[in-house]
Amino acid sequence: MRHLTMLIVAVAACLAAALPPALAQGSGDGQPVSQCLAIARAIPPGVPKIIFASAEASENPLAMSEAVTISFEGHSTYRIETPTGITIATDFSGFYGANPLPRIVTMNRAHSSHYTLNPDPGIEYVLPGWNPAGPEPAEHHVVVDDVYVRNVTTDIRSWEGGMVPDANSIFIFETGGLCIGHLGHLHHQLTEAHYAEIGRLDIVMVPVDGGLTLSHSGMAEITNRLRSSIVLPMHLRGTYLQNYLQQMSQEFAIEYLEGNSITVTIRDLPKRPTIMVPSNLSFRG
Repeated sequence: MRHLTMLIVAVAACLAAALPPALAQGSGDGQPVSQCLAIARAIPPGVPKIIFASAEASENPLAMSEAVTISFEGHSTYRIETPTGITIATDFSGFYGANPLPRIVTMNRAHSSHYTLNPDPGIEYVLPGWNPAGPEPAEHHVVVDDVYVRNVTTDIRSWEGGMVPDANSIFIFETGGLCIGHLGHLHHQLTEAHYAEIGRLDIVMVPVDGGLTLSHSGMAEITNRLRSSIVLPMHLRGTYLQNYLQQMSQEFAIEYLEGNSITVTIRDLPKRPTIMVPSNLSFRG
């Protein structure tokens, strides 16, 4: 096992060193390079992703000291601050995470608490998870300073029954050597194609309401499959959170934060996957 681990670390280190930084040059189709995708595709089945994250950090000393701060603002809005100070608010409705004004916001269309049609004009980048212009899926490849934002679309349930294609997006934020994902208002299980498009996620934000999105067993299946080092819950309603935590407690550590924020570098990722619960549950939505 020791030799296998050394081989894996060496392969990952070579990949991390050989790949250009996502913000430095684009891929052949004009899109930025995603290191989260490139590293994930090299991981053999059953090998912990933390090995690859550590190898990537060892080849990039700057990434070791580049801290990302993530704060729970309310409902499904998390605020992300990159090492250079770029601020992002997820599932932005204007109610949570609006002060101070973020430079980037992402939105999803399932409920009005996840989007606004009238965002503050001072927000520089407004990224809807659906395509307001027509039937084609939304596709975002946005680079702002030290963060690359991309999306993977999923379907949502319609009020009339059935599903609306590509009306939700899983947003992925690549910054500070970390791969950070927000599942949005996820209404169905993910396919192999979805997992391939998502790639490696070191940190993932997961809805745990158990009904408006997916059942707890369904969300537990996705959480286990992604196997992110840090899981940040959202939709923190009533006993719903505890039901989800009970299902996850055998495989994942549970940590109750003293506040609503974490500051992490790729070097600080926990060795055992950990669900980190914000302390201020007055923000339940």
